[in-house]
Amino acid sequence: MQFQILGEISSVETFATGSGIREMSRLRKVYGRGRWRKRKGLARVRLADGSIHLAEVHWYEATGIGRKELKIKHLL
Repeated sequence: MQFQILGEISSVETFATGSGIREMSRLRKVYGRGRWRKRKGLARVRLADGSIHLAEVHWYEATGIGRKELKIKHLL
């Protein structure tokens, strides 16, 4: 699903780190080594059809690499 984040992500939490991330080997192959964390937060998003919603978004993040693979888990 194509979407754009409008503004900042709030209520950010880390819910998996290191070996707790199932996709760790793939992340390292694609983006490189780093201290990977799986995070979630709330953000206002614009969907491909132009509608704007509040959504829970999840992503992977590592120091020096940044946010990767953002996805919408729930529209609120």
